Amino acid sequence: MMKKKYLLQLLLIANFLFFSFDLKAQHIVQLQQGKPTSIRGLSVVDDSIAWLSGSKGYIAITHNGGKNWTWQQVKGFEKADFRDIEAFSDKEAVIMSSGTPAMVLKTIDGGANWQVKYRNTDSAYFFDAMDFTDKKHGFILGDPIDNKFLLMESKDGGENWSMSKNRPDALPGEAAFAASGTCLSTNGMLTIVTGGSHSRILFSQLENIHWTDFNLFMPQEKASQGAFSIARGRHQTIIVGGDYANDKRADSVAVTFPRIPHSGEELSTKGPGGFQSCIAYITGETFVSTGTPGSNITINGGKTWIKIDGASFNVCRKAKHGKLVLFAGNEGITGILKM
Repeated sequence: MMKKKYLLQLLLIANFLFFSFDLKAQHIVQLQQGKPTSIRGLSVVDDSIAWLSGSKGYIAITHNGGKNWTWQQVKGFEKADFRDIEAFSDKEAVIMSSGTPAMVLKTIDGGANWQVKYRNTDSAYFFDAMDFTDKKHGFILGDPIDNKFLLMESKDGGENWSMSKNRPDALPGEAAFAASGTCLSTNGMLTIVTGGSHSRILFSQLENIHWTDFNLFMPQEKASQGAFSIARGRHQTIIVGGDYANDKRADSVAVTFPRIPHSGEELSTKGPGGFQSCIAYITGETFVSTGTPGSNITINGGKTWIKIDGASFNVCRKAKHGKLVLFAGNEGITGILKM
């Protein structure tokens, strides 16, 4: 009996050491910084091609996995805050501008020319995030108007946009965060996470939209608090957030659902070390998240997290077709995850 107990203890210790070593092997290598823009839009097409979008009208593209970037300040839009970008190739990309006017621009020639596909000068329109199910079907989420979240839809690759027929109800004081373009997800289903006075997850099938919602065990009540980002993996859906005004606050920063959410989410037993503005699914049960206090990784579906970098980033995204994982943030900082 004692021998079996001893062997069990050895196995537990070995498992812990392996888990710790495996996580510590992950790190972020900084690629560049020093550009006068705050990057919140990031779209990684494959292991070579990725696009960035940010404040002051800045856009960038890489053809070699982030080692070098070609930057531009979109002519005529030098004051635009491009909070999100969706790229389909090295030639075709759609960018979304928050603030007034709310705009959508598109390029089909690698950024040499940009065409305005949507423009609205109504100050009530504030875009938070954009996501596409495929090359044709896309959605844009915005702050509530008349007690309903703004939800726009395109079925022709971002050429035309119209208001969705069934917009979700918004509670008083509730909003979405234009922090990393990931409070909206179209991965398998249409999903929104919110903050402010309430922190909720709202989800629907992509067609015949009908909304279901649950409250989240995350900081809420203040405008700076709530859920900021969602990612769906093979087995789990994980949401991260917190309080960006108190970014060292580490309680209730990450919650986990089954892949198809239902009430009764689980809090991490050891969560990320503070506010996280973005999460990305990597593979298996591995997810990575990032925020102003640093970046974190889990390899067990969100049960426990470990900090892998202390630099401040706003967004992290994995390649749609490949393994490349990039990070971006203020002052044009970019980084790459090394596994």
